[in-house]
Amino acid sequence: MLTKALHDIGLRPWQAHTASLASIGLCITLWIRAKTVDQDERGNAERRALFVGLWPPMFWLIGDSLEQHQ
Repeated sequence: MLTKALHDIGLRPWQAHTASLASIGLCITLWIRAKTVDQDERGNAERRALFVGLWPPMFWLIGDSLEQHQ
C-alpha cells in the first residue's frame, strides 16, 4: 500500500537508491566535520552523523520495495 502510494507520486527505485548513497556521503561528511569542531560541540555533531547514518538502509529498502512493485 505504501509502496504503491510512493510509486504513484513518482518515486522510482533509482531515486531511493541514489538517496541511500547520498546519505552515506552526508554521514561521512558530518563525521569528518565533527572531528574539526571544539570539544563542547563534538558530541552533538557526532550524534548528528550517527543519526544520518541510520538513513541509508531505509532508503535502500524503500528502493528495493519499489523495484518489486514494478
